[in-house]
Amino acid sequence: MKCLILAAGKGSRLAARGDSKPLVSFLGLTLIERTILTAQSCGLTEFCVVTGYNGEKVRSFLDKFNQNRNLKITFCVNEDWQKENGLSVLKAKEIFNEKFVLLMADHIFDERILKELIAYDMKSSVVLAVDRGEPLLGDTRVLEKDGMIVDIGKNIGESNCIDTGIFLCSPKIFSYIEATVRQDKTELADGIAKAAQRKDAEVFDITQINSYIPSMRKEIKAFWIDVNTKEDLTKAKKLLIENACKGRNDLLATYVNKPIENFIVSRLANMQITPNQVTILTNVIAYTATFLFFHGFLLVASLLTFVVSFLDGVDGKLSRVKIASSNTGKIEHAFDFLFEHSWYIALGIYLSKNYAMLPVLLSTFVVLFDSFSYYCEEAFGKAIKSRPLADYGRIEQLFRKFDGRKNSYIIFILLGVLLNEPIWSLVAIFAWSLISAAFYSSRTIKHLYALDHKKTEIRNSAI
Repeated sequence: MKCLILAAGKGSRLAARGDSKPLVSFLGLTLIERTILTAQSCGLTEFCVVTGYNGEKVRSFLDKFNQNRNLKITFCVNEDWQKENGLSVLKAKEIFNEKFVLLMADHIFDERILKELIAYDMKSSVVLAVDRGEPLLGDTRVLEKDGMIVDIGKNIGESNCIDTGIFLCSPKIFSYIEATVRQDKTELADGIAKAAQRKDAEVFDITQINSYIPSMRKEIKAFWIDVNTKEDLTKAKKLLIENACKGRNDLLATYVNKPIENFIVSRLANMQITPNQVTILTNVIAYTATFLFFHGFLLVASLLTFVVSFLDGVDGKLSRVKIASSNTGKIEHAFDFLFEHSWYIALGIYLSKNYAMLPVLLSTFVVLFDSFSYYCEEAFGKAIKSRPLADYGRIEQLFRKFDGRKNSYIIFILLGVLLNEPIWSLVAIFAWSLISAAFYSSRTIKHLYALDHKKTEIRNSAI
């Protein structure tokens, strides 16, 4: 499926003098880069971009942007860019002979909207993604009834939803726009209204999208923002960084790490620093801590573990904010597991000088118990995909705030070092990893047994 992107406008309220709105930079990406990368994450690779004001600069920018990407980007030029956006759509008429996605270069939106819209069973010539929120000044309002658009426009009298600027169209949409242009109505909304008169325009309600994201362990409502002002950019920045934060974390991650991580991400996003580079830096500092534990510099090593804890969430957030997730980044947690447990082993080896094999055994069992907890969660996730184990029920959500993970363990280490009793740090970590393993294994068994019992009941009732 191809994608049409309208990028002809000037955006005088937002863009600097001589620049164009699609090239406004925001958290390290221009608005039009965000639109293309979000569409690409939904599987779209062929784009037609309609340019207008400062079009040569936009086209040159996108040619450079696409040098290292496997995308097909073509251009159409709208010389009448000062007029309404329906004319920009018509410029691409000869390119689209099957259904296509229509997007605005100045809209920031949740990829889930586009993914579900692409998969939508289209029965009309146009499907418009709509929001049920309260319209703001300048929003295009929509009146729908029984899933069909009745009326659309900025100044219609009655409305019950808002145009998000995200469309799934058939080529017939061009004939509707041509009909309204002949009547000197050149807004895209005019063409949609003409289709609505023929009962040929329907809505896709984004508020019906499941807001829970298992990988993020939290509810995130499907979002979109029409960026027209600097205030809109500020709002979008806050929203994207907040949405990049995972939910149901432990207390240290929630109340200490999160604000620090968000501050770092907001700065790094505008620099030429990649998430993978942050991951490498994090690992370098982590293994420096391991080296220091091994040689007995316990206080410095302990403090470095907190630095690692702050940085460890930055790479993931940065990749989500900059739409830069990679296959390489998927193994980051494996490296986390490796360096975290190298701390406890190094500490155990150092303490073995005074306590013989006891600290080494303690650190060994910490690795075993943590591995066991991880595989219990893996088994749970393979059977029950709707939510991760740590967020499945109220008991799990409560225990997740204190469970045996890195942020709990590094607090134990720091306290033991400050009290000059580091051996008790390993004892506490051992005990807490054992409790966590017992908790997660018992909860996994309980939930999986309930699932098996339910399947048995369904089979018996079908007989």
